[in-house]
Amino acid sequence: MNKTIWLLTGLLVATTGQAAQNESTSYSQDQVAVGLGFDQGLSAILELNQDYRLVLGNDGVAFDYFAKRGRFDNTDFPANWYIGGGIWKNWDNKHDDFGVRVPVGLDWTYHNRVKFYGQLHPELVLIDDVELDLGAAIGVTYKF
Repeated sequence: MNKTIWLLTGLLVATTGQAAQNESTSYSQDQVAVGLGFDQGLSAILELNQDYRLVLGNDGVAFDYFAKRGRFDNTDFPANWYIGGGIWKNWDNKHDDFGVRVPVGLDWTYHNRVKFYGQLHPELVLIDDVELDLGAAIGVTYKF
């Protein structure tokens, strides 16, 4: 458990440094969004600069970095897509699962502040036995 906390803290510090470095080149992306969703059970969500998502839920915690975002060419479809990488820790069962995941999802922004999203994330479980799993998440965030 302590190793997981140190790993999550290290990743957060490392990515925060990268975000600070990018701050000088793009002031328009300084955004914080908070929300609720279902990812690690019922979850609180914190998003930074549309690049990072921290999820803290009843069943665990997850941290994702979105490496690529895009729009669909068809303007009739108002959603954007994203893909990234992340880590997760689940504490809802006897095994205390931990692993890496690849979130692939869609998001839709409503009135420039509210964002709805849904994603699938293949997960590689790394505790006890290496195992491949598929997770899903939905949520809504409000941007400040």
